[in-house]
Formats: sequence, structure tokens, C-alpha cells
Amino acid sequence: MSTASRDTAEDSARPGERAGRPRTGRLSLPPAARPYVPPLVLYGVTKLVGLTIFACLLEYAGDYRKKEPRFGGGAHWWDVLQTWDGWWYLQVAEKGYEPRPLQPLAPGGLFTVQQNSVAFFPLYPGLTRGTSEVTGLGLYGSAILVSVLASFVAAAGIYAVVSTLAGTRAGTIAAGLWAVAPGAGVEWAVYSESLFVAIAAWACWCVMTKRWLAAGLLAFFAGLNRPTSAALIGAVGLAALVTLLRPDSRREQGVLGPVYAMVAAPLGLLTYIAWVGLSMGDLTAYFTLQREGWAHYFDGGAYTLDVLRNVAVGHNDYLFAFSVPDLLGVQLVIALPFLIALMLRRKPPLVLVAYTLASVLTVLGTQQMFGNTGRYLLPAFPLLLAPAAALGRLKWPTLAVFFTTAAVASGWYAHYVIFELGIP
Repeated sequence: MSTASRDTAEDSARPGERAGRPRTGRLSLPPAARPYVPPLVLYGVTKLVGLTIFACLLEYAGDYRKKEPRFGGGAHWWDVLQTWDGWWYLQVAEKGYEPRPLQPLAPGGLFTVQQNSVAFFPLYPGLTRGTSEVTGLGLYGSAILVSVLASFVAAAGIYAVVSTLAGTRAGTIAAGLWAVAPGAGVEWAVYSESLFVAIAAWACWCVMTKRWLAAGLLAFFAGLNRPTSAALIGAVGLAALVTLLRPDSRREQGVLGPVYAMVAAPLGLLTYIAWVGLSMGDLTAYFTLQREGWAHYFDGGAYTLDVLRNVAVGHNDYLFAFSVPDLLGVQLVIALPFLIALMLRRKPPLVLVAYTLASVLTVLGTQQMFGNTGRYLLPAFPLLLAPAAALGRLKWPTLAVFFTTAAVASGWYAHYVIFELGIP
């Protein structure tokens, strides 16, 4: 019997077992929530171990004390978690946006226009500000709270998707793998990745379970969180279109749900991009700002190829060169074809295939900091499907050794490397 079959048989047996037990009056979780306890516990414990190792490494090196608070420094180790992009998000949460015409810089430098906070999408800083006003926490504490809570929602969504396809054991393992994935250090930092993955995972699950209204709404919110939401929006739209084109599925699911998902999904992203353009007096202002203010733009993979060639021969005279993060990024890129092939071999639903391939294409085809490849690929959680299913064949004592080792190691490669040896 396969792992998925055993999980299904076990799950179907439990309600009957519970029905025969007398009620004790003790507080207990609703039956629908109980399957999420193991993956969330595994995720939380694994993240705590990685964060603890990260803190120990920061204190041992002490380098963060010599850096500017905005650029990886601070008085305490936890201050590092609010630097770089975190600084921008906190600025938006505190002051809002100040859209103004693009300001040219002196020629000859890497950046040709002045950076502006409108490059950072509003959903995450908006939730941070709202959480601060409701709870009384400071903006930093509120931002961390939003990230941590969103990371658990994301882990639950990953579990829901993977367990649907490969069984509860694989779903639990997938949640744990996401905690130790390269770049996972930003999941509990002032970054928007956890919130985005939470939205993306549940949007994919909604498409898989034909909840089109929820899928369209989630994709709409994703568009207010990150520009890379285009991959999710396209995947939801494609799945809806295919549903409409197939007579059997159209009769079964109707027309209104898929049409709503197709229409609603892109509105968040388009609305924000249009607002930036209108506010700054140039409809292409957002893309110009990304290209000229951050040197991030789609180049068809030319930059990725340049990094791969330079790292292969030991050169570091390319843009955004950081030796250790880049070497890890190269290893991840080499593993991608294998991970994609394994995912496709399990024949996942169209929405997962389209979302994953579009996400990978976006990452590899964009000029950005190559050392952050692991962070940029965090949303591509369907790549965990095959590894989680394979690891599901192991016994829990063996898995305990694996996750303990991975959690400890992740404090270095998923946290310290990107925050201290590179720029997250």
C-alpha cells in the first residue's frame, strides 16, 4: 500500500474511533484543524532551531555591530531582521508613500534614478501598520508578528496542497522542508515572502478544489503584495481558462466562478502599478524605478548565465558578486531541472505546474542579486512535492535526525549567509 493510501485509510478510520469515545469536556481543536497540528509543530520547531543558530553566529562574529542599522547592522542581533528591504517596509508602514517624479542621479553610477518606497507593494506594510494600531506593538514588532503568523499560514497551505496530492505524511514533511529551504531566513524577518507564500499556497489549493471565488480573491491580494504575483495570477487565469474550454468541467463547475477568477486575479497588481504610474507622472514609472533604481529587470537570463560562467571559473567581476551566497545559488540552479522533472513526474494539477514554471522562469530570467536565488524561489513551494513524498518513506526517527541536522545547518545557509555574507 502506498504512503498516500495508508494516510487516507488512517484518516478515514479516526472519525469512527473518536465517535466511540466518551466526551470528557476537555477543550480540543475542531476536527478540521487537527491534521494541521503536526506540520505546524514541525515547521515552528525547525524554524526556532534555525533562528537560534543564526543568533549564535551573529553574536560570535559580531560583524553586525559595525554595520549601519539600515544595511545589516544594529545594537542587537534581532535588529538585523529589520534591515535592507525591511527598512523600506517599515518606512512605508510609518510614513506611507511619497510618490514623486523620478529623480535622476549623477551619471556614471550603477543606479541612475533615486530609489523610492513605491517599489515596495502595500499589503505587507499595510498589515504591519494595522497590527500596530490594534495591538499597541511597535512597527518592528508588528512586522515580525505579521511575518511569523503568515509563515504558519503558508506552512498550513503547503501542507494542504501536498497532502492532497501525496498524503498527510508528505504534506507534513513539505511544511518542514519549507522551514529549511535556502533563503528561508526571511520567513521570520521584515520581508513579505511569508505573506506571499501564504496567499499563493491557499490560492493554488482553492483552484485545486474548485473554489474559484476564493482563488480569484487571493490572487487579487497577492497582486498587492509582490510584483512576482504575476506568476500566480497567470496560473490561476490559465487554470480557469482551461476549465471554461472543457465542456465537462464547464458543465460541472459553471462559468461564473472561473470567469470571476480570471477577471479578479490581475486587478490588484494592475491597480497598484497604474497608481504608481499616475502618481509619478509616468505610466512606466514602476518598471523604470526597478531597472534604474535597483538594477532589477527581466533580461531573458543573460545575467544568470553571466554569473554561472564567472563562478565556474572562479571570477567575481560580475554585478552583485557575493562569493558564498552565489556559490549556493549556483548549486540551487543546477538542482532546479532535477526538481522540476521530479515534480512533473508526479503529474500535479495544471495550476501548480504553471505557477512553478512561471516562478522559476521569472527568477532565472531577471537581473537581480543572484545570491538571493534561494529567497526568490521560496514561493515555488510545489518543488517540495517530490522530495517530501520521497522522504515520506522514511521512519520518523530517521526523519527526526534529518530535520535536526537541516534545522541547525539552516541557521547558516538560510539565515546567516544571506543576511551577513550577502544582501537579502
